[in-house]
Amino acid sequence: MRELRFKNANELSHAYILLSPSAEERKKTALALAAAAVCTAGENVPCGACRACRKVREGIHPDVMTVGRLADDKGKKKREISVDQIRAVIADSVVLPNEAERKVYIIDEADAMNVPAQNAALKLLEEPPRGVHFLLCASNAEQLLETVRSRCAEIVCGAGEEEPDPESVKLASAFLRRCAEKDEAQLFRWCAANEGMDNAAAVAFVECAIELLTDMLCKRRSALSMSDREVYDLEQLMETALGMLRVNTGVKQVFGLLAVAAIRE
Repeated sequence: MRELRFKNANELSHAYILLSPSAEERKKTALALAAAAVCTAGENVPCGACRACRKVREGIHPDVMTVGRLADDKGKKKREISVDQIRAVIADSVVLPNEAERKVYIIDEADAMNVPAQNAALKLLEEPPRGVHFLLCASNAEQLLETVRSRCAEIVCGAGEEEPDPESVKLASAFLRRCAEKDEAQLFRWCAANEGMDNAAAVAFVECAIELLTDMLCKRRSALSMSDREVYDLEQLMETALGMLRVNTGVKQVFGLLAVAAIRE
């Protein structure tokens, strides 16, 4: 997977779902995102060289916590992550960080959370404490509630695959959520707030949205309450937007089209 890098930690989404059948790939991506959150370099994070990045890599950073399935009295992992474990995260998340300006919770095998645990996690994802990030590692996103998935940016972290830029994933996920919610005013405000990006960033966003919509049509990803027809029509609109951007149509004009055409009766 392409190396994850951010201009600064403010570019990070508050929550990600990291998808891969490989536990190693999920862990590698989670540690890279966690390092970006606590890196002390300030820009182009994670730097990989500062004390915070080294601590994350070694698994000893006090502000990067991992939650997973507990072991029973025989040392065998339990089948589920319980609601009590998530309630413990909720209680801990409001405590100030020990060293960094941010805190990160890695939920290993997040698709093993039972329904009460996911509902409890949903409250965190809706109103996360300031400076707290959640990384939900999963092999099967369909085991996660749609309400949980809709509040997270998704990264598919397959070995050897080149992934979209995380910022593009974040933008595309936010755009598709607003389309699914069918709130024209919210969609208009979102498009107006993002129409100032340059052509390259707009192309990356649209390409990422097309990829997510294709996954929805192929049932590899939740359609966020949209029908197959709505997903198909939205994909066609994004293809039109991509074609416009590639012939240097102004980004503001393209986002104007998305604002008025992405939600249909």
